[in-house]
Amino acid sequence: MIAPNKTIVQVTGILEKLFEEHFDKKPDSIEALAVSGSDRRYYRIKSGTTTAIGTYNTNVAENNTFFYFTELFRKHQVNVPEVYKLSKDRRSYLQQDLGSISLFDMVLRDGYTEPVRKLYHKALAQLAKVQWIAGREADYKQCFASKQFDEKAIMSDLLYFKYYFADLQGIAYDRGGLISEMELLSKDLGRVQPQTLMYRDFQSRNIMVHDGKIFFIDFQGCMQGPPQYDIASLLWQARAQLPGAWKEDLLNGYISSLNDLHVPRMDEIYFRRGYVQFVLVRLLQVLGSYGFRGLLQHKAHFITSIGPALKNLDMFLSDHPQTPAYPELRSLLEKLSSPEMQDRYTTSHNEVKPRLVVQINSFSYKSGIPKTSGPHGGGFVFDCRGILNPGRYVAYKYLTGNDEMVRQFLERESRMPDFMNYIYSLVSINVEDYIARGFEQLSVSFGCTGGQHRSVYAANQLANYLRTRYNLEVVVTHCNEEKWVLQKEGTDA
Repeated sequence: MIAPNKTIVQVTGILEKLFEEHFDKKPDSIEALAVSGSDRRYYRIKSGTTTAIGTYNTNVAENNTFFYFTELFRKHQVNVPEVYKLSKDRRSYLQQDLGSISLFDMVLRDGYTEPVRKLYHKALAQLAKVQWIAGREADYKQCFASKQFDEKAIMSDLLYFKYYFADLQGIAYDRGGLISEMELLSKDLGRVQPQTLMYRDFQSRNIMVHDGKIFFIDFQGCMQGPPQYDIASLLWQARAQLPGAWKEDLLNGYISSLNDLHVPRMDEIYFRRGYVQFVLVRLLQVLGSYGFRGLLQHKAHFITSIGPALKNLDMFLSDHPQTPAYPELRSLLEKLSSPEMQDRYTTSHNEVKPRLVVQINSFSYKSGIPKTSGPHGGGFVFDCRGILNPGRYVAYKYLTGNDEMVRQFLERESRMPDFMNYIYSLVSINVEDYIARGFEQLSVSFGCTGGQHRSVYAANQLANYLRTRYNLEVVVTHCNEEKWVLQKEGTDA
């Protein structure tokens, strides 16, 4: 973690200097980009029509893995962003700006159109080149997290699913029997051949579409492993929900592309059987990730992904009645993917919303705590002043809790994530009780010194969580908005 007083100096300052040295021009603007699960920070830096993505990551070993595979992939004409310049400590670097449209964005925007399908085919053709061509000369000692997706790694994924998703659902099962079956499954799959260079997180969010071409990003997790796992990751991505006909067509296209690369003849039946097994492993790993990020860390995006993931699992089990061939695991998965479980995690726009309306306020303690309205009165008031204030620093002073830069500061430089996790749990107790009892009103207020940064962020985050988790109507009011300091004194708006 970077010390707060070094955030701008050591991150944006270093990146701006790299930009000026490489392009021989000073940047006009630097904008923080949204990040998800990683500790890397991304900024879009612009000077006129010249743009680049500045990246900061304190994990030099992970950066070195990225630099190594970038060079390897570019050598074999795999489309990945060019790395323009590195800092001496290899913690900061500039890379090519590929825009903001991923293959996943195109699926959501355009649907299952022919142009989108062709982009998927292009992605799989490039993947084959990564696995079978670049993989031939890959130095697996350069891998960061793990060098091989072997029996231990597979068992780790299965346990990730067990502890962070299955065990949180309150479903009874034979725990000893399940562990024994998972050990047998991981041992069996750990022997699957062939082994190539495995991308590990090959999904449409990590495939950018730029000038009609596809580019791969976030391949720091590359390791040696079965090629089928990557194909499963893309074709069975929960939120993309690709049609069954697409999955079969794209798998056939991948296998055909191996002929163009002169890959030695393989046993296609054996390959397809392995593919089915690794679809299952990937589905379970994803559910474990969604459980950890969503149910334990309360991140709304991951909570909304659980419903589609369970639907995916249900489809898989229906299509493959003999997989998995382990009775305890099969029974547990059928219970987890039942209609009742899917309903628990699916928010339908057609269903009737609960009567409960939650009013969430952000406010400044200088102006006083806002009064609650409604017949019940009461509610929660949380004091955010114990959280490090981004408004102390010039870089954030004229921003608000609505801005990405402030969001990243609070999530990375302060204890705000811990603070919010307690609030999610506490407020949820009342929300669930109020819904069950037919109550119509609940108020939650967040206060800080100026009502501009911490309280605004907290109000927005709780609103997003409650809308996602409970399909509630939530009204957010930033009480001090008219007094926000959005510019330096004496400057124009």
